[in-house]
Amino acid sequence: MTELPSRSVAVVLGTRPEIIKLAGTVRLLGDAARVIYTGQHYDPELSGVFFDEFGMHRPDVHIGIGAERRGTQIGRATAGLDELFSQDRPLAVVVQGDTNTVAAGALAANATGIPLVHVEAGLRSFDRRMPEEHNRVITDHLSDRCLAATAANRENLLAERIDDERIVITGNTIVEAVQRLMPEPEVRRETLSRFGVEPNRFVLSTFHRPENVDDPANLSAILDQLASIPLPVILPLHPRTVRRIEEFDMGTALSSLVVVDPVGYRDFLALGSEAALLISDSGGVQEEVSVYKRPLIVVRRSTERPEVLGTFAELVDPGPAIGATANDWLGDLEQLHRGLSQLPSPYGDSTAPQSTVDAIVEAVHA
Repeated sequence: MTELPSRSVAVVLGTRPEIIKLAGTVRLLGDAARVIYTGQHYDPELSGVFFDEFGMHRPDVHIGIGAERRGTQIGRATAGLDELFSQDRPLAVVVQGDTNTVAAGALAANATGIPLVHVEAGLRSFDRRMPEEHNRVITDHLSDRCLAATAANRENLLAERIDDERIVITGNTIVEAVQRLMPEPEVRRETLSRFGVEPNRFVLSTFHRPENVDDPANLSAILDQLASIPLPVILPLHPRTVRRIEEFDMGTALSSLVVVDPVGYRDFLALGSEAALLISDSGGVQEEVSVYKRPLIVVRRSTERPEVLGTFAELVDPGPAIGATANDWLGDLEQLHRGLSQLPSPYGDSTAPQSTVDAIVEAVHA
């Protein structure tokens, strides 16, 4: 029990990662949670099935901002949330991560004078070219409670002169989500069979960031390096990546890869946990591999998750370093996997959702 009235906590989210990471918190909040979905990630399947998959009740409110430019998304979401909060004022607003939805939720809470709780606060890439970096900074400085996953995240907040009493180290809710949603071994075996691969004998890869897929030279280098790896490479293609491959006429570069449509989250966990290694530019995957103990090559110019570098992940530029690192790891894969299996995740244990709820209650009663 949370000691909070029914529908008194507005949980604002707009993308799949936010749903995954906030599902445990919403479940613990129970009737106190009012889920507001902005529709930043539009998907016709979000009629309810997707929320059900992650154990979150279907949204109480759907704003529907759609696929627009960043400024338009933030503006429409802020206006819609401001109106909602003014008509039916919650005791607290909860946002998670660094999306346009998060920035809008922070601005609307601030405009209406409602306590704001930021889950996954304090991440910094120190790369001002990333829109997400600006969303993080804005939200942290407007928040009444900054829920930091790690001590390093707390230090980032303190360095920006955010008061220590506003910071709570909770761990990352992704740990609980991965543990809860990870398919059983038999289901994982069935998933691998469906994709035609064997445990530890394939690579799983995803790419979607503009720095990689909007740059023809980078995208070409990445696809060439994936093709050079001496194992099957499963590549679920993000819609943005598909458009760029077509635009740049790079379809032939996919011929030696196992190209598939985007996969569901449970399938991705099944594949990732049984892969020899992963190659991706995803922020969430950097966290997830530390839970299911697989090595990851991060193809980025910077990362806001340095806690996994040198253990579960290595940061490389697009180009020969991808293949060189992959081949080096494959040369002694058993020992690499054994070593990672002994390392704890830097993001804590499965208690982060409960710590998040405790911080929300404290923010309400402050």
